[in-house]
Amino acid sequence: MNEQKSFMLEAVKLAGMALDNNHGGPFGAVIVKNGKIIAQGYNQVIKTNDPTAHAEILAIREASKILNTYDLGECEIYTSCEPCPMCLAACHWANIRKIYYSNTRKDAENIGFKDNLMYEELKITTNNRLTRIEIPEALEIFKKWKQKPNKIIY
Repeated sequence: MNEQKSFMLEAVKLAGMALDNNHGGPFGAVIVKNGKIIAQGYNQVIKTNDPTAHAEILAIREASKILNTYDLGECEIYTSCEPCPMCLAACHWANIRKIYYSNTRKDAENIGFKDNLMYEELKITTNNRLTRIEIPEALEIFKKWKQKPNKIIY
């Protein structure tokens, strides 16, 4: 068995743990650096009552803690399902260099998850959930950030 398939099987095993323990949806993820699994996560939305406790998010949090950095640019993630938009964004924020997945967002939709619906909603430029309340104070904070000499860009 090749290394990539082995990592994916680990992610799928974690998805099974979420399912078997009723901790959340059937999703698992592992983060790999230099050919070794350094972090893992499985969906724990139900267990924690945290709608952001997705497998990828928990794995990213663990990897960041272990490596003591927010930049996971030397890492890859293997996830049992195509990441939802939140998890995909988190992977990008963490600079994860490659995302491997098995099941698709349509597969997730077929078992009752709204990943695909969220992807479709992101295509819409305006909707009833997104309303701007423009106040000058908010822009002032951005101006101060831009001028801050010791800021750390991430």
